[in-house]
Amino acid sequence: MAQIRTDRPGDRVAVVTLDDPSRRNALSLQLSADLASTIEALVEDPEVGAVVVTGDGPAFCAGADLTQLGDSAREGLLAIYEGFLAVARCPLPTIAAVNGPAVGAGMNLALACDLRVASTEARFDCRFLDLGIHPGGGHTWMLRRLLGPQTAAAMVLFSEVLDAGTALERGLVWETTDPGDLLARCVELAASAASVPEGLSRDAKATLGDVAAIDSHADAIALELERQLESMDRPEFAERLAQLKKAVSGS
Repeated sequence: MAQIRTDRPGDRVAVVTLDDPSRRNALSLQLSADLASTIEALVEDPEVGAVVVTGDGPAFCAGADLTQLGDSAREGLLAIYEGFLAVARCPLPTIAAVNGPAVGAGMNLALACDLRVASTEARFDCRFLDLGIHPGGGHTWMLRRLLGPQTAAAMVLFSEVLDAGTALERGLVWETTDPGDLLARCVELAASAASVPEGLSRDAKATLGDVAAIDSHADAIALELERQLESMDRPEFAERLAQLKKAVSGS
């Protein structure tokens, strides 16, 4: 039975819901495989321009189900990683609608998204060391890059748990909402990203990733210039430019 639910609220937005609430949406082998295949299918769907990821029930994601690793811990861990790594690789804009606790690998899923919006019931808990296991799945890399060394150390080494308000203060989430408003707000944000010409948001997202490895302003300008010129060759730009000229001229 599939453990992922996909909804299309309109405006080229897909909402992907982890659907195993009795287990607090823990990343089992099945759920991770379902999540990866769902994201891959959405990437290929021309009717989808942005993706929202959330959890059913009181939790966003309770982490990895470590009871399912099997005979090879390495292979089991890599299989569990695959769900949130598919989100991290997704070329579409992604938003985590964090409806409740995001724990361990569940934090990785939230960190894998471009934007995080948290319900006031959300909390962020690394938990790895408390379970006697080293962080995995790129957890320390994502956390340090996003929050800096001190907050990363506080969460990983000192088991500090961030509630929604503190996560907002630290820059872990973009904004917080009441629980009943969370999904609608995330769909609204996703619809904005999905409304631009097809392929443009993908290119802009790729550039945001590429410039992280660039130290020179001049090199960043050169990279953006080539992609900017490519975007201006698309018919969507010509159409919008014509609309702008018409508006300016008042005709």
